[in-house]
Amino acid sequence: MKPNTVVSRDAWIEARRALLAEEKAFTCARDALSARRRDLPWMKLEKDYRFEGPDGTVTLADLFGGRSQLVVQHFMFHPDWEAGCKSCSFWADSFDRAVDHLAGRDTGFAAVSRARIESLETFRARMGWTFRWVSSHGSDFNEDFDVSFTPEQLESGTVFYNFEQTIFPAPEAPGISVFARGDDGAIYRTYSTYGRGLDMLNATYQLLDLTPKGRDEADLPHSMAWVKLRDTITG
Repeated sequence: MKPNTVVSRDAWIEARRALLAEEKAFTCARDALSARRRDLPWMKLEKDYRFEGPDGTVTLADLFGGRSQLVVQHFMFHPDWEAGCKSCSFWADSFDRAVDHLAGRDTGFAAVSRARIESLETFRARMGWTFRWVSSHGSDFNEDFDVSFTPEQLESGTVFYNFEQTIFPAPEAPGISVFARGDDGAIYRTYSTYGRGLDMLNATYQLLDLTPKGRDEADLPHSMAWVKLRDTITG
């Protein structure tokens, strides 16, 4: 790796302080954006979504685990696939140990996929994850949250994803949705994010962004061509 311009300690600290000022401005802007995110209006859910878990049928309300907030990972796993999406798995590796900390702030967590529960349980055991993962097979949940597409939608040329009509190359798409239980007992959608909106939830990417090479993806066929399932990484 070739170094950038090499300077003295004093010059390096001066350059670092200049960048620090920009980082602080970014942090303030991010805090303001997070406040705007919290101020979004809520959408009341009218459907009683039901899922299959390892112990039988559960509702969306059950996934809260008695808490007032719920974060759901829309995990790409089509019923016909033999394994879960590599990219979604890359994100999921960041979530497992966060579950207890989320619970400490009145927030539940679950992953939801269209594959049958037997496939999810097999893959979860393979990857060593412990977070809750349920199957939406047979329900409208994935379609209603714009993360699963029918063959007809794909053949039409565009699908509705990330809040716009766009071209998408697969029948499943990634995302995160957040829900809240109101004082009236109803469940509300408070936030969803897709595409690059998921970046901030990937711990590995955040660490790579600190390094000289960064994500180092510019010369790849596509940005995440390097990503592998954790148990297939060697060296």
